[in-house]
Amino acid sequence: MRWGTAAVVAAAAAGAVVLVVGRRASERMVRPGAGPGPGGAGPDSGPVLVQSLAAGRVTFSRRPESLRPGRWAVEWDGGGHAVVEEVLHRDEQGVTRRLVRADRGTLTPGTEVRFTPRVHLGDPTRALGLAFTDTAVDGELGALPAWWLDGRRGTWVILVHGPEADRQQTLPVLPVLHRLGLPALAVTYRGDEGAPASPDGYSHFGETEWRDIESAVRLALDNGAGRVILYGWSVGATTVLQTAARSAWAHAISGIVLDSPVLDLPVAARRDAVRAGFTGVAAELGALAAEGRTGVDLADFSRLAEGTDLRAPTLILHSPDDRIAPFGTVERLAAARHDVVSLQRFPGAEHAALWNSAPDHYTELLRRWLTPLL
Repeated sequence: MRWGTAAVVAAAAAGAVVLVVGRRASERMVRPGAGPGPGGAGPDSGPVLVQSLAAGRVTFSRRPESLRPGRWAVEWDGGGHAVVEEVLHRDEQGVTRRLVRADRGTLTPGTEVRFTPRVHLGDPTRALGLAFTDTAVDGELGALPAWWLDGRRGTWVILVHGPEADRQQTLPVLPVLHRLGLPALAVTYRGDEGAPASPDGYSHFGETEWRDIESAVRLALDNGAGRVILYGWSVGATTVLQTAARSAWAHAISGIVLDSPVLDLPVAARRDAVRAGFTGVAAELGALAAEGRTGVDLADFSRLAEGTDLRAPTLILHSPDDRIAPFGTVERLAAARHDVVSLQRFPGAEHAALWNSAPDHYTELLRRWLTPLL
């Protein structure tokens, strides 16, 4: 009897350990903001140090982050923020990049910095000089703050940021939308700062959030939009697909843009757990916990990945080297629905940081794809 009791106690203890490990490994997936955002530090990252500065250039210690192509921000303690572009020189000791601007704080040799995709900070006027209006979408849980940028066209673009980000993620694409005359609505959704919380406090990977985006579609149509284009990043792209598949106003969606869409939740959850420092069994437990804690229906993800409900022209922007969202899933979707899907690859780019890797190329692809939809 004693042995039986001991076995029960041991099993209960083991079960408790499994539960705790799974919850920890899944935390970033189910609670956005619990870890570094897109392009942020992973378990293989180390500190990047400023080695020296000269006119229009800065030399960093050689790390994977400091070698990334394209346009990036660097941030440091105390609110510092600067923007760097192409690599001018590299050797075993350091990496020299062009310094575009240092808009907050002062960079000095020895400063430890973090590379981040947040090149633009603030609202559309502060960051880009674009006029906008603060407004709100009337969602089922309450008011959802949004930025509204006017345009001469009758088609609105509704922009949906990803997890571990906010509306600032949409800023890089606003100038091209403005030049094309497209009104833009950059929205928030449940769980965002200033928006109502999800009732259980968790992200549901678009399973519930799509109703907030549907409310934004309804707002656009009620205010004169003839059609809408949905544009999302990461899980925000997944939410866009849920909206297009399930909304009563899906007929008004004339185009969809997906940047780094997450279409395979178990794999994405495992990869995110690894990024957070969990490996092996712990990462697997994190993936299971992410599904269990949120109650997401994986059958819906299968439909999204197959493109069963896609009706509107769809542009997918994705990196074959994405460490979160598997490229193979997107590639299969593009092949299965080649009638409506155009897939554009960004080799070497980080998840949801494709614009950073090649800003001009990204913008031109977007301009060319959007023009026939005007």
